[in-house]
Amino acid sequence: MSEMDQLARRFEADRPHLRAVAQRMLGSAAEADDAVQEAWLRLSRSDTSAVTNLTGWLTTVVSRVCLDMLRSRTARREDIAELPETPAAAETQPENEALLSDAIGPALLLVLDTLAPGERLAFVLHDMFAVPFPQIAEIAGCSPAAARQLASRARRKVQGREAEEDRARSRTVVEAFLAAARGGDFAALLALLDPEVVVRADAAAVRTGADELVRGANAVAETFSGRAKHAEVALLDGEAGLVWAPGGTPRVAFAFTVAGGRITGIDLIADPADLGAMELTLLGN
Repeated sequence: MSEMDQLARRFEADRPHLRAVAQRMLGSAAEADDAVQEAWLRLSRSDTSAVTNLTGWLTTVVSRVCLDMLRSRTARREDIAELPETPAAAETQPENEALLSDAIGPALLLVLDTLAPGERLAFVLHDMFAVPFPQIAEIAGCSPAAARQLASRARRKVQGREAEEDRARSRTVVEAFLAAARGGDFAALLALLDPEVVVRADAAAVRTGADELVRGANAVAETFSGRAKHAEVALLDGEAGLVWAPGGTPRVAFAFTVAGGRITGIDLIADPADLGAMELTLLGN
């Protein structure tokens, strides 16, 4: 069997996954097939001898193709926004489009169509296919923190009222965390933290003295116990978090991930560009 035949066989094994990614990214089975075919063309023209994870490489390629298609679609919509609709513009969807709608839900499909291309990319890849934010950032051409915020914005739009309730619960947890940290209440901190909680700091935060990675409830509780005295509760792109803002200027944001009433992750963001890109609202103490 030739090397190209082996590559084609491997691609066919990954085709269902790639098509699923493309369908959810684009909301169109026909466009998804086009994106997957383009991924094959790029694969056939590339030297992948050094690629250790071909499925991940192909996922990245098809995602970039889909992102380009979404951006092109958005540009076309803006160009024709002022034009009256014609019969030719209202095409009937084939049966496989209905199957896609059944698979992910017609309501979700409609909401996905309202997302900006970057938001849709981040939401689909992270929330539906568990692609890590650093990989999404490479595809979208942004930082991991910015990719996380894209997914967060998309998630709010998708989840609607349920998200509002989740944010209210998360704010309660964050406020309790701040109170326990300030008071040095180690037991209260442990009660709020998931046993496998992880704290990550970006490069700018590390330069200020933060540890790049802290893992486990005990270690995280020790890190924050008796501290955060000058932090304030804030909304970070609509999500409850903390901010250290001396003189009213945000210097470090603490983005929380809360699940089941416990904190599973805290991201320390100090990069000025990422802070500037956030929709940040101080709520006070």
